[in-house]
Amino acid sequence: MNEQIKQIAERLAGLRDALEISPEEMAKVCNLTTEQYLQMESGTVDISVSILHQISQAYGVELTTLMFGDEPKMSSYFITRKGKGIAVERTKAYKYQSLAAGFAGRKADPFMVTVHPKPEEEPIYLNSHPGQEYNLVLKGRMLLQINNKELILEEGDSIYFNSELPHGMKALDGEKVSFLAIIL
Repeated sequence: MNEQIKQIAERLAGLRDALEISPEEMAKVCNLTTEQYLQMESGTVDISVSILHQISQAYGVELTTLMFGDEPKMSSYFITRKGKGIAVERTKAYKYQSLAAGFAGRKADPFMVTVHPKPEEEPIYLNSHPGQEYNLVLKGRMLLQINNKELILEEGDSIYFNSELPHGMKALDGEKVSFLAIIL
């Protein structure tokens, strides 16, 4: 089991227990079965950022608190130096760096995201979460699927969309793609 996923799972279980919320209630918030939710809390399955976003809103905590275990402390500004964002590698093909983890009371969650190429026949993993999302491609090309529509985004292209619609991405041309994702 990935150590970061295990730590996130422990934070989920501990917070739910402390707030005296049942697994059934949290499963409903996440649009999952109770069994699926408990698998996340046990650390036996990967947990998408979109699910963590829903949980953080339900618990009234910062998304980065669930992901990294640290409470944001800065309220005037927070600098993230190049390549120094708090990283979480959820799978070998997908890597996030939080760019504002230390800022308390954020209205948005900005991430630097790197997606590594996968076999052509592998389907795109789709997820959805409340709110909106902005993506700006910084390097490479990606296929972005939103609500069954496939869009190709190239370096410099950006998109703003309703993140409640099922969406997912895939790196193209056998090369990794890097993009800025802002979850609102």
